[in-house]
Amino acid sequence: MGIFAKRTKTKTRRRVRDLDQIQADLRSPRHLQQFKETKATEDLPGLGRHYCIECAKWFETDSSLVLHRKGKPHKRRLKQLKEGAYTHEEAMAAAGYRIDNGPERANNTQDVEMES
Repeated sequence: MGIFAKRTKTKTRRRVRDLDQIQADLRSPRHLQQFKETKATEDLPGLGRHYCIECAKWFETDSSLVLHRKGKPHKRRLKQLKEGAYTHEEAMAAAGYRIDNGPERANNTQDVEMES
């Protein structure tokens, strides 16, 4: 293994859904249902009955779900969801690309006469 082998590995054990996926779940129940159908219920905690939509996590009991909703990680996630996703323009601006080229010129071109 090379020097940078640890940097290329990604941890997927605690991987949760991205904010744009969760926002799609909140907007459309069909989207959430499709996600839940991809998971085998016997492999999920509490047989998949206790699910926090905002955090995309399953819980063993209803009481643990209630405690989770009172906690800081859940409240942080709610705040992130309220802020909304970045737009393409914001991402390009953060990368240093200039998006606003100023007001458009409305046929201000002048004909240049050439001498023969």
